[in-house]
Amino acid sequence: MNARFVLFETSHPGNIGAAARALRVMDWHELVLVRPHAFPHADATAMAAGADDILEGARVCETLEEALAGAGIVFGTSARRRRLDWPEQNARQAGAFAAASGEPVAFLFGRERTGLTNEELDACHYLLHVPTAADYGSLNLAQAVQIVAYELRMATLAHPEPAPPEEPMPAHEDMARFYEHLESSLTDIGFLDPDNPRLLMRRLRRFFARSRPSALELNILRGILKAAQWPERDTAAWRRARDSRTRPRGGTISERNDQE
Repeated sequence: MNARFVLFETSHPGNIGAAARALRVMDWHELVLVRPHAFPHADATAMAAGADDILEGARVCETLEEALAGAGIVFGTSARRRRLDWPEQNARQAGAFAAASGEPVAFLFGRERTGLTNEELDACHYLLHVPTAADYGSLNLAQAVQIVAYELRMATLAHPEPAPPEEPMPAHEDMARFYEHLESSLTDIGFLDPDNPRLLMRRLRRFFARSRPSALELNILRGILKAAQWPERDTAAWRRARDSRTRPRGGTISERNDQE
């Protein structure tokens, strides 16, 4: 299974080493670090307890987009609920969903003290949480990685050969480009005020995360957006060009309807 574990702006190098150990013991090997405060570091090596191959193979990225490139499903971990609901799964549900999907998956873990911001969660399909005691929900970063890695391993053992998706699914960067296109289109047609966007784009991201369009469906949506951005002064010309390309024998559909 293609699974990566992404640590975002990790403060303590010992946590990177402990996370590497957690991955190695569960037989996961892809660790990605986004702007770690100190890496490589002796503390990371010490806490890895022999999982040196994971540390040596760890990829360091400057941006979240680079770290998530190619992922079909992204889970963002969070210990707290958000004002705007994200589609949520607990660690066991996320492991089962990822193992059965047959898609490349990424698990994103935030900063030790503050976690992930809402803007960073915008890059995720689902919010992943670990049910803890109501009065004490503090999990160490490596502990959280260990729980998710374990649940993913158990689910993978239960689904050793997941069925491939019926249609190819878009990668993370394809969805990112779609959201940029969607925002520019909504701004062009006057539906979105860039100076007062409120939560519109975040709600639309949540909507598409739930619906999970295929790569073909995403291309259709982008075609619709492109058509919606056609300058108003050229609308009639565009329609004439369209009709000339799609004119059936005996006239356009609308012309034939008028004749009938």
